Amino acid sequence: MPERAQKLSELPVYLLASIPHKKRELQARGIDVIDLGAGDADLSPPPRAMEALKRAVHEPAMQRYGWSLGLPAFREAVSAWMQKRFGLSFDPFTEVVPLIGSKEGISHLAFAYLEPGDVSIIPEPGYPAYIGGTLLSSGTAYKYALRPRTNFLLEIDEVPPEVLRRAKMVYLNYPNNPTAAIAPRDYLKRVVDRCRELDILLVYDNAYSEFAFDGYRPPSIFEIEGASDVAIEFHSFSKTYNMTGWRCGWAVARPEIASALAQVKTFVDTGPFMPIQAAAVAALEGYDEFVPGNLAIFRERRDAAVDAFRSAGFSCEVPQATMYCWLALPEGMPSAVFAERLLTDEGVVLLPGSAFGAGGEGFVRVSFVTSPDRIREAARRAARVLSAFGAGIA
Repeated sequence: MPERAQKLSELPVYLLASIPHKKRELQARGIDVIDLGAGDADLSPPPRAMEALKRAVHEPAMQRYGWSLGLPAFREAVSAWMQKRFGLSFDPFTEVVPLIGSKEGISHLAFAYLEPGDVSIIPEPGYPAYIGGTLLSSGTAYKYALRPRTNFLLEIDEVPPEVLRRAKMVYLNYPNNPTAAIAPRDYLKRVVDRCRELDILLVYDNAYSEFAFDGYRPPSIFEIEGASDVAIEFHSFSKTYNMTGWRCGWAVARPEIASALAQVKTFVDTGPFMPIQAAAVAALEGYDEFVPGNLAIFRERRDAAVDAFRSAGFSCEVPQATMYCWLALPEGMPSAVFAERLLTDEGVVLLPGSAFGAGGEGFVRVSFVTSPDRIREAARRAARVLSAFGAGIA
């Protein structure tokens, strides 16, 4: 039996992949499990998307390969939505790339740009697809720790000069998973300017662009002057439309960048299932009738999570965006130990900050993806575990 590639041994453990097995074991023992781990809401997708899917699956032409072109109406709907939402024009056939979820595209992009010795700058904590794509493409990951001192912003000028000389990509994700941080426009302008100076591709993960509260409207990176020279932006249907399992998203960039990702994808997939693309068109066209009401539900859940976990003894900022609260743990308390204890003793799933990389140590992520009552119950259970640690019983 041949040995596995060395690059596989360099990949970190993907904690979310193991949690369903642990949940099943606990539930089989009769334990009531409250899952605030994955960003996977217990809500339904837009009705018009589901109806469009039902219609499309009965059309024989929709069952065939989509290839890289996919459903032309999908590309056109994405282009129209980017114009309506951000005031930006993208050619649907040269500057839009349909994706089997933004995770897939983010991972595969590295294959188009990184060679052995090339560096990607990765925020830590951060979405595992960034490091996964980097390592699987034989690139080198430079991890930048997102910490409160910089408001969880990746400051590119703090990266060592020798790393910047080898860097070909930098990943940014604002609104941020897992910290829920948002990025001011002047910060984004500084990053765009430095990427242009250093000839670094700016990979902007904008999966939470529509997941914001209290009047905040996250920008597209392409609203920043000069970004079109160096950036590619990723969007997803997963969070905005409660369509996590559908696996559909898109990337936008100028043709030279978009075509690089599209070229990689021609060798690894044949595009999203076309009925799902048809459903995604319906979701985009029904944005105004669905998204505001969906966000109102999450706003209620956010407020419940902040109040409940603060009352339970945790330090927590009020997130202006995303579906996450980033809870600070008492100093010296390992996040993985706390999360494991909370799961085994109390049946509550939270993600330890260390699951997103060493830079996330000292925090746990709460996904407010279920009802306020269940969130409050989870916080009460977490308070008991926190109290046990404080009493030295851990």
